[in-house]
Amino acid sequence: MTEKSPPRRKNGAGVSSLAERVLELLASGQATTRTEIAGLLGAAPSTISLTVSQLLEHGLVAEEGTVSSAGGRPRKVLRLGGSDGFAVAAELGGRHAHVGVVLPGGGLTDVSTVPFPTADGPEAALPGLAETLAELADRHGRRLLRGVGLCLPGPVDVEPGLVTLPARMPGWNRFPVRAWMEERFSVPVAIENDANCMAVGEHSVRPPEQRQSIMVKAGSGIGAGVIADGRLYRGGTGAAGEITHVRVEAGHDTPCSCGNTGCLETVASGAALVRILRERGLEVTSTEDVVRLATDADPEATRAVRQAGRYLGQVLAANVNFFNPDAVYLGGILSTLEPFVAAVRSQLYEGCHPLVTKHLVIERTSLGADAGLVGAGQFALQRALTQALKKVADESGTR
Repeated sequence: MTEKSPPRRKNGAGVSSLAERVLELLASGQATTRTEIAGLLGAAPSTISLTVSQLLEHGLVAEEGTVSSAGGRPRKVLRLGGSDGFAVAAELGGRHAHVGVVLPGGGLTDVSTVPFPTADGPEAALPGLAETLAELADRHGRRLLRGVGLCLPGPVDVEPGLVTLPARMPGWNRFPVRAWMEERFSVPVAIENDANCMAVGEHSVRPPEQRQSIMVKAGSGIGAGVIADGRLYRGGTGAAGEITHVRVEAGHDTPCSCGNTGCLETVASGAALVRILRERGLEVTSTEDVVRLATDADPEATRAVRQAGRYLGQVLAANVNFFNPDAVYLGGILSTLEPFVAAVRSQLYEGCHPLVTKHLVIERTSLGADAGLVGAGQFALQRALTQALKKVADESGTR
């Protein structure tokens, strides 16, 4: 969940990566006491107490009341310092944006959908979105705005805050989205791939024991986010979970934006289903049309949706066998279709070792369409905390 930051000065090591992990757990709502934090991080209680004390000293964490414990004295409840703050967040789609206010701990309010002309390019589309987010911030008190989070439907280079070679975002390649937004809001801005946002958002509301999971977003495109040992796993270059361009069984020659043919996205995504059904004579122009037809039990649409689920399940089976997660969560508009979900589940049980699926949870995201929004807000709040933590470390290093 935490972005990489430059190495800190030795004198500031007291507020370190462990402190970042403590802040992550408090920001996401996964823990509220020192004991819970120690258990989730596998750290000694004394180490956690020392770290929390340092965060309390700098005002990044505060104590608020107590909670009873079995067989022991009441435990002090921790919260983020200044936790009356919030983030505004947006999940960008092809023609609309899902926006809302995200609170520390994952609370979500003021959710709405507004027009967003992605295809017109960033310079045309972003000003209207910025105005909408500014109105949300003003409504809740601009002085309490801690960060802005954007959830984007394409590959994101997190360090510079750029979208890189997005298949469905013409004109967005290498545009400095984060810098553009930070200039207008003067607070930390986090931009992230939509599947990663959904993975983080969903993980924040799941049982603590589900520490390994794969989140799949199946909409106009297909992507995946990976949670490993309770944290977002990015991989060497930030491209972990990129199942979009895995080639499916031989015989498919549909060209993909990556230059190859037969990629998963060309046979199992919403955009692929639109193309397939149009070739079969159906009048469809969007993934929403596909969902509407399948919901109405149109035989061609249902058959195509079921086959798409099989293809996704085949690709996922290899990943599930390799990774052995606790759960596979399905999100995106295609996950609202039972034939699609059933086909994915069937392929996983057929293609995975019985030991891998013995306790495997396979289900739709519990947050539904809000998962990405919650994740984007969590990234924004975490980025704000990381910058505050770095400032404290820098100040400590100059003493």
